[in-house]
Amino acid sequence: MAWGRSKSWWQKLWPWLVVAVAVVAADQASKFVIEKSFNFGDVRPVTGFFNLVLTYNKGAAFSFLATASGWQHTFLLAVGVGASLFIVYLLARHGTQKLFSLALALILGGAVGNVIDRFLHGHVIDFLDLHWRGWHWPAFNIADSAIVCGAGLLILDELLRVRKSR
Repeated sequence: MAWGRSKSWWQKLWPWLVVAVAVVAADQASKFVIEKSFNFGDVRPVTGFFNLVLTYNKGAAFSFLATASGWQHTFLLAVGVGASLFIVYLLARHGTQKLFSLALALILGGAVGNVIDRFLHGHVIDFLDLHWRGWHWPAFNIADSAIVCGAGLLILDELLRVRKSR
């Protein structure tokens, strides 16, 4: 790269694709192990507030649309693919903004991990179960965790950006 020249789109994009691929790999490997080790509905306590389970989600977050008549499968696949392509575009364009790009890479990895599930299985595999005094948070997976962490980093990035502009 010559002095004074900005980075090419590929130079901005590839480090963040590595992060996204690492998320997808961890997500898919964990789901593979859980599916081979559990029967549907099995619950294995890990701590007093955390279980491993095997459950399937045909809907979106918190099982939204899970009981729809089947149209949601194609819709959620399309949304996941569309969002992933848009995130790749944003990363290629803004890849030098580290916190923003890390957030997007985590969201991208999570989205792709769940799209793979929907495409291969027709549902998303969930297996992490947090609970307290009989109340259970909806089961989730590593892809979901990456999406939530990415969303949190996006909020932090925006707060830091606003603070910096004052």
